[in-house]
Amino acid sequence: MDLSFYKNKRIFITGHTGFKGSWLCRILSMADASVTGYALAPEDVENLFEISNVKDCLHSSIIGDVRDYESLNMALQEANPEIVFHLAAQPLVRESYRNPRYTYETNVMGTVNILEAIRKTSIPPKSVVIITTDKVYYNHEWDWGYREIDSLDGYDPYSNSKSCAELVTASYVRSFFDNSEVAVSTCRAGNVIGGGDFSSDRILPDCMRAAISGQTIQVRNPYSIRPYQHVLEPLFAYLLIAQKQFENVKTAGCYNVGPEDSDCVATSTLVDLFCKKLGNGLAWENLYIDGPHEAGFLKLDCSKLKSILDWKPKWNIETAISKTVEWIRVYQSNGDIMKIMNEQIDDFLS
Repeated sequence: MDLSFYKNKRIFITGHTGFKGSWLCRILSMADASVTGYALAPEDVENLFEISNVKDCLHSSIIGDVRDYESLNMALQEANPEIVFHLAAQPLVRESYRNPRYTYETNVMGTVNILEAIRKTSIPPKSVVIITTDKVYYNHEWDWGYREIDSLDGYDPYSNSKSCAELVTASYVRSFFDNSEVAVSTCRAGNVIGGGDFSSDRILPDCMRAAISGQTIQVRNPYSIRPYQHVLEPLFAYLLIAQKQFENVKTAGCYNVGPEDSDCVATSTLVDLFCKKLGNGLAWENLYIDGPHEAGFLKLDCSKLKSILDWKPKWNIETAISKTVEWIRVYQSNGDIMKIMNEQIDDFLS
């Protein structure tokens, strides 16, 4: 895609301090967009937002909670955006079992709040993209990919809260944005990997921490199959959707964003690739511990996005791991994080 569309566009991003949010801010800053971010402060001592100096590239960075409607509404009205990306969420399955109420408050009411704030603007944004997850579907553990018309009913509190966010968005579109110039889409992306993810309970960050400390990687669920993809894949899909529906409201809808079927791999395959690319005798062990339910098999059918917007994934799983390892090596050597991010974004675009 041509990022020149975003030059001087006013963009509002919730969750901009997170892993995906930081990469999205970096892309938009390279496009000379005017970005306002609204999010909680980064939780981890080490986080991509701070080590990549993303804040310096933004028009404004506001620390706030999407559960706080008044604060969020004020920030949105002041930003007066043309395009909104709603990424803010409690994003972890296991954390949702530990803290379900917070998960629902953030993922459901946070979505209500951003849509309500958009509804109340005197000059509303033309394009809104709500980010959910591939886990919104009722999972039959079948071998083929879920389509956007399949039933929504995530099992665990995280997945279910995102299913609710989809329903909330659909209701707001029907009730308030139909026959208007406000185009709203939801995006259901698969598991993302890439440099700068320091989250707990995620496989690649666990691999990175083990590699840095010289320990054996412990994999709790090596045989689960997921639609793994590099973080730039869904981000550029979000940007493409936001642009196309800005230009033509009829392209708005719900979209799956995932890799080709051949890149939906078991976690053990992902870790094998990581160990091979990083080298240094790195190894992993199966440390399965019976815990709360997590999906064993999950694929997405992305035919809709491919056919309507002529989209296709660019980096296969091996390239995605190579780019992640490339980033980790720069990080380990105290190198220039912003530089490696810029290089990988340019490489993706080329």
